[in-house]
Amino acid sequence: MNRSNPFKRLFFWLSGAGTETLEQCPNWEQRKYVAFGATVLVPCAFAFIACAYALSTLTTNPQVIYPVAAVWAFIILTIDRALLAGYRPFLSWWRKLSQFSLRLLVAILMGLTIAHPLVLLLFRDTIQTVVEEKRSSEISQERAKFTIAKDKVRETMDGLEKKIAALQEERKLSYSARFIIQEKTDAASAIPGLTAEQQTELKAATDEATKPFRDRLDIVNTQSDELSPQYAKLQTELGFWQAEFERELNGQRSGMRGEGPRARSIRADQLEPRRTEAQRIGSLLEHLSTEKATLQTQAREAEKGAIASFETRLAEIAAANKAEADRVAALKQRVEEDQATSFTEQQNAVRSALDQQIDTRNLEFKAAQAEIAAIATEEQKRISDIQAEPRKDILTQTLALHGLFKAGSEGGQFAFATYLVLTLLFMLVDTIPLIVKFFTKPGPYDTLLDRDEIAYDSEHRAFRESHQRYMQKLAAGNLIAVTRNKRLENALIDGVEHSRAAQEFLDSLIEMEKSFAAKIKLEQDEAFNAGPEKIAALEAIKKRFYEDMQHRMEVFFAGQHA
Repeated sequence: MNRSNPFKRLFFWLSGAGTETLEQCPNWEQRKYVAFGATVLVPCAFAFIACAYALSTLTTNPQVIYPVAAVWAFIILTIDRALLAGYRPFLSWWRKLSQFSLRLLVAILMGLTIAHPLVLLLFRDTIQTVVEEKRSSEISQERAKFTIAKDKVRETMDGLEKKIAALQEERKLSYSARFIIQEKTDAASAIPGLTAEQQTELKAATDEATKPFRDRLDIVNTQSDELSPQYAKLQTELGFWQAEFERELNGQRSGMRGEGPRARSIRADQLEPRRTEAQRIGSLLEHLSTEKATLQTQAREAEKGAIASFETRLAEIAAANKAEADRVAALKQRVEEDQATSFTEQQNAVRSALDQQIDTRNLEFKAAQAEIAAIATEEQKRISDIQAEPRKDILTQTLALHGLFKAGSEGGQFAFATYLVLTLLFMLVDTIPLIVKFFTKPGPYDTLLDRDEIAYDSEHRAFRESHQRYMQKLAAGNLIAVTRNKRLENALIDGVEHSRAAQEFLDSLIEMEKSFAAKIKLEQDEAFNAGPEKIAALEAIKKRFYEDMQHRMEVFFAGQHA
């Protein structure tokens, strides 16, 4: 039988088929398995490309990228080859379907592992844009975080600056001496030119002095206001009835001159009562006017008296202020004379304490400046670290691709569709050999392989049945107790086996000797008339046979004894 060329044998190996068995099959069967082997190389090549790109996101060393990618491609090749080699067409449909489902699941996983890096490679620029946008967002967040920290430090610095300014101002004030002086009432603005408080006090005094007169004056004014309208009304009515009376006297109304009945009636009923009432009210108004003038005069006199009393009090206040000023002047002089040294020491101590506080605040201010400088340095370092991050690893790019999928109409749908198409493509490529095997009629190779497997299964089944019968016989005998001693068990088994072997050997020798004796006797009977040469040859054969039998017995039993 001609051996296939090495190239074809390589594809036989890739298809997971046995080369020796395939070489017994027709050429068309061999070509089919060469095609199966070629389909295994396709996902292997894509796996190499995908793994190489995935590793390129982690390192740029080709001594790492290509060997690892080759190992990954070999793993994919081995898995695909194992899937093809493990498929058996002579099974029930249920077992074939379950077997194919398991291989389909493996194909899905392999398709995902191969398609994912290739999708990342196809959308590398877009993914890099998404990654950079996320990087910019992180930088903005970091800057905002550090800005908050710097603002807090700046607030602390502003507070320290205010405290330092207040302490410095307090230190300046320590150079001026202050004395406790009693509050005095200033009389410099006595009448005229009173202060607002003095004006209020003077008004209160004059109001109190003139209050009785003003109260009575208010009553008089009220009564005068009530009587004046009545008096004016009476005067008007008197004028009217006086005119009517005169017209009656002149005869203008009744035509009678002189005082007639109607004229007397007007005088008695209208004029005289009104004249009497007018005189009475006029007297009251005159009295009220006189009283009003008197009250006004008395109020002015009371006001003058209050002002005079207030002027006297102002003079007393001025004298008290002068005495207080003299006391303060004497106190100042005594302090300057008796306590100048202690006052200076006290002020020096105050200034020293203020200087210490100012120095402490300055140190705190410098520490705050150093802190804000450290925050700025840390911010710059953090931003530099973020900018220096390559962010080309698979996880980062996968998250960016996921964000691209969410973009929807902005390209995410196209990216997701591409991802699905590539995954389905690699699943299809990886499952094509299985699909072809699943739906095609078993060929000669499958028949030969199934025959070998059936023969092996039959031999294995026969061995198990034989071993089971042997164990049953052993359990039924009396030697089962011997098996509790391992050495004795081994010796017994060895002896039994040797005895059985010797018995079988002797039986075979006896059978062979009987057969030889029968045949040699027939030959001797036929050679009786043939001549002495044939008889001698038969004797030599007979002698050689028995010598050989003797030698076999010696060798066998010598080996058994050993």
